[in-house]
Amino acid sequence: MNVVTPPAALTPKDFTSDQEVRWCPGCGDYAILKSVRATLAELGVEPRNTVFVSGIGCAARFPYYMETYGFHTIHGRAPAIATGLKIANPELDIWVVSGDGDSLSIGGNHLLHVLRRDVDLQFLLFNNEIYGLTKGQYSPTSKRGTRSPSTPGGSIDNPVSAASFALGCGSRFVARSIDTLQKHMPTVLKRAHAHRGASFVEIFQNCIVYNDGTFNRFTDRDVAADNQIDVVHGEPLVFGAEKNKGLRVRPGSLALEVVTIGENGISMDDILVHDETDRILATMLVAMDPPEFPVAIGVIYCSPAESSYIDNMRTVPAARDSSAGKADINALLRKGHTWTVG
Repeated sequence: MNVVTPPAALTPKDFTSDQEVRWCPGCGDYAILKSVRATLAELGVEPRNTVFVSGIGCAARFPYYMETYGFHTIHGRAPAIATGLKIANPELDIWVVSGDGDSLSIGGNHLLHVLRRDVDLQFLLFNNEIYGLTKGQYSPTSKRGTRSPSTPGGSIDNPVSAASFALGCGSRFVARSIDTLQKHMPTVLKRAHAHRGASFVEIFQNCIVYNDGTFNRFTDRDVAADNQIDVVHGEPLVFGAEKNKGLRVRPGSLALEVVTIGENGISMDDILVHDETDRILATMLVAMDPPEFPVAIGVIYCSPAESSYIDNMRTVPAARDSSAGKADINALLRKGHTWTVG
């Protein structure tokens, strides 16, 4: 009798390479790396079937620290390389890791197209609102007034909202987490992995050297409960240390407002219930910011696709070729207007 031994369960160590991690001590990237390794182990994915693709920047070192296949590409072009990999081998499980400068500056065009095409991959954007690797210049997500080597008088640019950008590109999955939320991040990553199509996850990540504390307004322990809201599909949008604050649509308008349950006749029945399939609601949620509103984290928008980009690549050419008949290159060259040159 042959006894089949079930494969041993994977652990985070199975996704840990032999490379020394070389980020600054205290960098938020360490926490993200830990969460990703734990998530992949829990998912039970095959390391040999997994690929991490990155561009340039501190976040781009990520593939070196994963015991999977990896591709450290060039500035901003990670989405294009990842798209090519997925087309060449659709069975690969592809994760793209990029920073806010890498993906929203020189790489903004490439990020737009991988999201609108809905290529089946997970895109993790580490947002620290600064260029860290090149020593602290302001980035597309830096706040107005940010003082840096490239803006010594303070930035005058309006910052890009990464999640708003993703929604505007037509992304079907937009989520957020925070580097320090070690229980929250794996739940978001698992949802992103399960989604068919392009999954966009913005992770607020602290740069302890060049932009320390930029997210303190909603990440510090003494304010987090009142300045964060973890949105969950089908559940009321409530937050606060006592869970007595909530979001509702302001009467007579299409805008959100924060209300206190139990005051001025406000009850749970007045609180908006999160619908992750509502793009308009998602657009309002990603625009929220303290002190008026809490920052939304969790799966903010998810609209399952009927077919993937790879499915469409396979079916459309097949249908076209089946009805085209025998190819005639001479007829093709002479189709339409022609000229005879004497």
